[in-house]
Amino acid sequence: MGVWQLLMVGGVMLLGLLGVLVPGVPGPWLVWAAVLWWAMHELTGTAWALLVGATAVLLINQVVVWLLPPRRLRGVGITRRTAVCAGAGALAGFVLLPVVGAVPGFVGGIYLCERRRLGGHGQAWASTRAMMRAAGTSVLVELFGCLLVVGAWVAVTLRG
Repeated sequence: MGVWQLLMVGGVMLLGLLGVLVPGVPGPWLVWAAVLWWAMHELTGTAWALLVGATAVLLINQVVVWLLPPRRLRGVGITRRTAVCAGAGALAGFVLLPVVGAVPGFVGGIYLCERRRLGGHGQAWASTRAMMRAAGTSVLVELFGCLLVVGAWVAVTLRG
C-alpha cells in the first residue's frame, strides 16, 4: 500500500476520532470503515485479524455506551473548545502513557479548559465533574475504543 493511501486511511481515522467529540457524527463507524478499507487493500492475515479485532472492540464499545445514561449536553456548558481540549488531552495522554493515559488526559483536558475559562481550581473542578456526569463518560468510552483501534492500526502499519 502506498504512502498516500496510508495517509488517506489515517486521515479518515483522524476524522473519526474528531467525530466522537462532535454530537451526531459517527466517529466509531468512520474509524471502522477506514480499517475495513485498509484491510481490503492489504489482504494479509494481520490486516484481517486487525479488522476482526477492531470490529469486536467497537461493537463492545457501542454496547457499553448504550448501557450508560444518555448524554445531557444542554445546561452544562460543554462548548466546542471544551470538547477539543478533552480530545486533545485524551490523545496526548494516549501517546504519552499508551492506552491508560487517555482517561486522565481526557479529564485533564476538560479541567485545564475550565480552569482557563473560570479562573479558579474549585470552580473548574466542579465544572469538570458536572461535564463528566452529563456527557463525558460516554464520550470518553467511545473515544477510548476508537483510540485503541487507531493505536493498533498504527502499530501494525509501522511494523510493516
